[in-house]
Amino acid sequence: MTWTRRHILTLADFTSDEYDTVLQTAASFREVLGRRTKKVPALQGQVVANLFFEPSTRTRNSFELAAKRLSADTLNFTPGSSSLTKGETILDTAKTYLAMGTDLMVVRHGQAGVPSTIASEMDRLGSRVSVLNAGDGQHEHPSQGLLDLFTICSVLDPERPRLKLLAGKKIAVVGDILHSRVARSNIWSLTASGAQVHLAGPPTLLPLLFAECGQGREGKLYLHWHLEPALADADFVMTLRLQKERMSQNLLPSLREYHSLYGITRDRLKLCKPDVKVLHPGPVNRGVEISSDLMDDPQFSLISQQVTSGVAVRMALLYLIGGGKV
Repeated sequence: MTWTRRHILTLADFTSDEYDTVLQTAASFREVLGRRTKKVPALQGQVVANLFFEPSTRTRNSFELAAKRLSADTLNFTPGSSSLTKGETILDTAKTYLAMGTDLMVVRHGQAGVPSTIASEMDRLGSRVSVLNAGDGQHEHPSQGLLDLFTICSVLDPERPRLKLLAGKKIAVVGDILHSRVARSNIWSLTASGAQVHLAGPPTLLPLLFAECGQGREGKLYLHWHLEPALADADFVMTLRLQKERMSQNLLPSLREYHSLYGITRDRLKLCKPDVKVLHPGPVNRGVEISSDLMDDPQFSLISQQVTSGVAVRMALLYLIGGGKV
C-alpha cells in the first residue's frame, strides 16, 4: 500500500493494511540489522529530534539507534538542562527544533495528549514535520504496541510476519492495565488482528470501562479479576510493569501479595499452551510481575527479542513517516 499517515499518535484508527505495512517494513529492516554493514541511506540528510520530557532507556535509545541506522542526523532533548527550566513552553521548545530544520519529532511526555498537541501545532504552522508518539501519560505507546505485535507475529512466521497470523490466538495481558499506555496500544493492535485478548488484574487496576475497548473490533476482549481463566490455554502472555510512578492512590496491599495473585511463574504457565511465550515491555520488577528465573529462560521469554525488535520497528516507522527511499 501507499503510506499516507504523516503522524503516528495512536493505534486506535490503524487499518489492517497499515499494520501489515509496518510489519513487512520492519522485517526488511531486521534483515538489514543482521548484515555486517547495518546502515541504509533511507533518511540521509533528515533530522530526527528525540523530545523526551520524561525518563526513558529502551525507547529513547531504540529511536536514536533506529534514526542513525537510517543515516539521519539526531538531536536529543534533555528537559533538566533545557530552557524549560527557564520558563519556556513545550510548544516553544518544539518550534525551536522546527527552526533548526527538524524533519521528524519523536515525543514522549508524562501527560496524555502532548504529542498530539505538538503535531497540531506543526500542522497549523504549515510545516511538513512528522510527529511520532513515544508514550504520553496513560494514553498510548504506539511503537511499543507495534514492536510487541511484530515480536509475536515473528514467532508465528519469522519470514513473513503479518496481522492475520493472530486470528483466533489467545493472548493474556496481565497486570496494571489502568495506568499502562502499553496496554492500551496493545489492546488496539491485538483486537484488530482478530485475537482473543484476555485482560487480567486486580479490580483496582482493571476497571470495567476497559470492556468498551473491544466493541466493534475484529477480535474479542475479555476482562478477568482472577488470573487462572486468563491463562487457560493461552498462546502468549504479556505481563505489564506495575506503574508505581503513576499511581495516585494505594491501589495494592503489597508487592508480595500482588506477585502471589498475579505474578507469572513456571507453575502458572502450566495452565497455558505447552509452547506459550511470555512478553514484558520493560523495565521489569523482577519477582513482582514475573519470576526472575522465568524472565531469563529463552524457552519461554521473548523479552530480549522485544528489545531487538524495537530497533527494526522504529526504523520502519521513521522510514514510513519520513518518506525515505532505501
